Amino acid sequence: MPETSASRPASTILLLRDGSKVDGKSRDEVEVFMMVRHHQIEFNSGALVFPGGSVDAGDQEIVKRSDLYSGGEDLSESDRGFRIAAIRETFEESGILLARSKGSKTPVDAKRAGEIADKHRVALNEHKISFLSILADNGLQLALDTLLPYAHWITPEGMPKRFDTWFFLAAAPPDQLGAHDGRESTDSIWVSPREAVEGGESGRFKLPFPTTRNLIRLAKQPNVSVALEHARGMSVVTVMPVMTKTDTGRQLRIPREAGYDGEVFEVGAVG
Repeated sequence: MPETSASRPASTILLLRDGSKVDGKSRDEVEVFMMVRHHQIEFNSGALVFPGGSVDAGDQEIVKRSDLYSGGEDLSESDRGFRIAAIRETFEESGILLARSKGSKTPVDAKRAGEIADKHRVALNEHKISFLSILADNGLQLALDTLLPYAHWITPEGMPKRFDTWFFLAAAPPDQLGAHDGRESTDSIWVSPREAVEGGESGRFKLPFPTTRNLIRLAKQPNVSVALEHARGMSVVTVMPVMTKTDTGRQLRIPREAGYDGEVFEVGAVG
């Protein structure tokens, strides 16, 4: 087995909205924002994923600035870091901003979020400005309490690149539709979890295993309100799949109590 590398802290957000109307009728399905990773990206190239990425040093600087976030008073510094990274990465990759103006209890509206994205997003992605500066200069506080823990996955041992990733659920702020950045991602869609899973099965989409399992679980929820309520009542079980080779491909074993409708899954079948 290859030498196991340390896992890097990372975060991702399942941004939710209620189903759009088709032929004048509302669909009884929640929708989630997803992006196609650029084919030249080293990790999960070409895959359909939720916005997210690694926790970085800049996120830890924001952790120390309690004036730049709200709703995280009862969280540990580590937990704050995961949430801050999730919101930053989502803004970088989609332009959707989960933040409030200081002293406000409501999210920044789509117009203001768009103006901030238009002014700062490219520079942020090019590391010419820090997320901390954007927040401070615009009088913003990250809305940490809008994120609900949904899953915790750690890349299997033996993999060359490993992540310790928290998945969060959040309702997308009204009218913030999101758009891929054209750098790390080449396309973006609002899609029902059912359609995404079906796309993975048909070959329309390339879905990483953790993404598929969380989409299947999310597909059981009819709308955003129910999905968030379900997440509030969950006990998140850490998943680090154990991978073994079989005659037909590979097999992944995960804890049954993690709530993914099974324990052993066949993946990567040959032929």
